[in-house]
Amino acid sequence: MMGMNFMKTGTIRAFTLAGLAAFGATALLATSPAAAQTGKADAAKGQQIASQVCAACHGADGNSASPANPKLAGQHADYLYKQLQNFKTKQGAKEAERANAVMAGFAAQLSDQDMRNVAAHYASQKLKPAAAKNKDVIELGQKIFRGGVAQKNVPACAGCHSPNGAGIPAQYPRLAGQFSEYTEAQLVAFRQGARKNSEQMTAIAARLSDVEIKAVSEYIAGLR
Repeated sequence: MMGMNFMKTGTIRAFTLAGLAAFGATALLATSPAAAQTGKADAAKGQQIASQVCAACHGADGNSASPANPKLAGQHADYLYKQLQNFKTKQGAKEAERANAVMAGFAAQLSDQDMRNVAAHYASQKLKPAAAKNKDVIELGQKIFRGGVAQKNVPACAGCHSPNGAGIPAQYPRLAGQFSEYTEAQLVAFRQGARKNSEQMTAIAARLSDVEIKAVSEYIAGLR
């Protein structure tokens, strides 16, 4: 169902773009010789970048403390890598597929290898899942996640993200244990056209009501 949204939304608090520049391109873009030669991800280098650049919003281990910023721990590396790419404006394009001034600034400083390294680091971390808060809508959320909404031609989320929300590596992201607030915000962004990096999710979200979005988001937060 969902192309989860990555790293930072809204304003940045503890780390600024100026701080990123001060950190220095040399240190930020460094990759090990082995990784540079093979193109394979270097999780150790990714950890270095994450601890200096991403930790303020997402935590050094990818377990964000704020619902405004998604949990990245345990997310599929291929998916994280794609999201970082989507924050960059492609040559000839007017805007990035994911418009976010803060994340665009960070992503612009990362080489392709850096993005693979950061993705590998966060994928290797253990998720500390969020929890559902609004028990009143869990039943509706479960119905949508497992069976979709037939009258609206909304497919079951489980079809792409698996019944336990673990997702399918390289295709569909892990959703289980994500903050309900973040999942809800991303579904709304897809519905409004503010997030443009998944035609499939744009079409699905367009058919969901506010109540349905909130319900399925709460259910996802409680999945394990």
